[in-house]
Amino acid sequence: MTIQTVTDSPNLVDVSPAGPSPINTGEDAATVKPARRRRRLPQLGLVLAWAVILLVVLWALVPGIFTGHDPISGVAAEKLQAPSLAHIFGTDALGRDLFARVVFGAGNSLSGAFVAVTVGLIVGTATGLLAGSVGGLVDDILMRVIDVLLSIPALLLALTIIILLGFGTINAAIAVGVGSIAAFARLSRSEVVRVRRADYVEAAFGSGARFGAVLLRHVLPNSLSPVIALAALQFGVAILAISTLGFLGYGAPPPTPEWGLLIAEGRNYVATSWWLTTIPGAIVVIVVLSANRISQSIGGERS
Repeated sequence: MTIQTVTDSPNLVDVSPAGPSPINTGEDAATVKPARRRRRLPQLGLVLAWAVILLVVLWALVPGIFTGHDPISGVAAEKLQAPSLAHIFGTDALGRDLFARVVFGAGNSLSGAFVAVTVGLIVGTATGLLAGSVGGLVDDILMRVIDVLLSIPALLLALTIIILLGFGTINAAIAVGVGSIAAFARLSRSEVVRVRRADYVEAAFGSGARFGAVLLRHVLPNSLSPVIALAALQFGVAILAISTLGFLGYGAPPPTPEWGLLIAEGRNYVATSWWLTTIPGAIVVIVVLSANRISQSIGGERS
């Protein structure tokens, strides 16, 4: 039996079993293109983030390639000059090239952030691994210590440690690293507890493998993925914290170029020489956002 199609009345619908309707290629193309653009935009942001980090790392490793100006001494006759072809970031109150100070300051800021992340990563991961794998009283004691660290504001804890160790970029980095131990320990412990209950770990214990060997061969490698993503995130946080300490005067002493110190030196000239604080501050923000974007990509790939 064939169902007739009625087209005389506009209120009736064609219900004839004529097979699948033809594909509207124009509509599909219109929806596919924006979807492709949306996929490309995050990738473009990730590429830009890696480019920023690579550039800043090159600043830290080989600053002489990017500038021929001395970051320490300047020309008094050229003080407080606005950005120009001769000084692309302008000059400060002592006639020093600001671009040179930013480039050479990358070494202090990045090395401090690397030390801070290394301290937090190693100590925090070891603490979380021990607490999550042993459990019991050891877990309770270690986690209560971590709770105490979490209850103290990070900046206050860093200032306390700097007062004990003394001023300087490395001491500030250690102080920031101690403040990040709690975050690494919490995350590491939760991952270790999850992996510790896996079947292949129980099978390794059941086959007679040593406790330490199972931890290093099975538990630790399979619980590091989120910790690595957190390390990338903490790298940007460490740069921001070290710059904050440098701005407060607890970092590298003058005339050593350091990003936080550069912002502090230019704050008295904000009304007349905006570039002294705006440009170093913008560099810090861009680098921190780039590190955060890379951390998101690492976490997304490993999730």
